[in-house]
Amino acid sequence: MAARPLIGISTYAESGVRWGVWQLDAALLPAGYPGLVQRSGGLAAMLPPDAPEHAAAAVARLDGLVIAGGPDVEPSRYGAEPGPRTGPPARARDAWELALIGAALERRIPLLGICRGMQLLNVALGGTLVQHLDGHAEVPGVFGRHPVKPVPGTRYADAVPEEASVPTYHHQCVDRLGAGLVPSAYAEDGTVEAVEPATGPEWVLGVQWHPEMGEDPRVMRALVAAAGDRDRVRS
Repeated sequence: MAARPLIGISTYAESGVRWGVWQLDAALLPAGYPGLVQRSGGLAAMLPPDAPEHAAAAVARLDGLVIAGGPDVEPSRYGAEPGPRTGPPARARDAWELALIGAALERRIPLLGICRGMQLLNVALGGTLVQHLDGHAEVPGVFGRHPVKPVPGTRYADAVPEEASVPTYHHQCVDRLGAGLVPSAYAEDGTVEAVEPATGPEWVLGVQWHPEMGEDPRVMRALVAAAGDRDRVRS
């Protein structure tokens, strides 16, 4: 049996998390993320925030990388002042995940950014964000759904060629695209819902929605397949 590709997933770092009789600081991740990696044929490894200088060593041991959803990216990362509806910064997580993205791009590790992860990918490449967007997170703490339409000829369209309804929960989105990125899916209101490099052999994709909260595994399967191909070539 072929070895399953090792897929690292970045995590939250939260204070005062309660489980059982315990209330402690925790590195945590909604179970949907590792569950989707596992159902897609990968081995899931959690990557809690660490010193950015360790990112390259972490990525070197992976076959693929997922940057998970989470809090708003600090606006200073893209040269802006925080707006009135922008959440508090998660500076350690921003620094760690930006370093992970940089290391993955440098080593050509297959990379999937989910929601915040897509936004960070855009920021890592010099792009900017819209700090508040109505209509994509209707009820606090409840995922909504809306259709996204793929752009033909993109990696996303290769994985999901038809318009699809996706689970969504976000109030920010891409404004100016980062260097080398192109849109690969749109919402009905014109919001960019997926981005990827215009050229290059590496598999890199950011999606604004949350595939780990849905039933469609095709995006994650494409990441795991790319990670497996890379692992076979390396072996």
